[in-house]
Amino acid sequence: MDASILELLKNVDVQTVDPETLVDIRDVITDPELPKDEYDRNYIEKVKNPYCYKCGKMIIKLNYADTDKTMTDRLMDFFAGRGGLGKINNQRK
Repeated sequence: MDASILELLKNVDVQTVDPETLVDIRDVITDPELPKDEYDRNYIEKVKNPYCYKCGKMIIKLNYADTDKTMTDRLMDFFAGRGGLGKINNQRK
């Protein structure tokens, strides 16, 4: 998939997209044993648009950042910034 196609997929508007054209992520089955490059290609082939798909009747729109931080890192930062982890950790003591 070339950069121009990815750019079109990234710019899909969730307000105007026809939900019937989106893949339901619950139907996407991938093989976690595949090498990363092959896994990524296989996932994109199945989901069709890695930026916009559906889960049931809900349309999901994603943005990806070019970073080394994982989703876990981002969630930890989010909750730490809101004082949420401090409250959770204090309750455990």
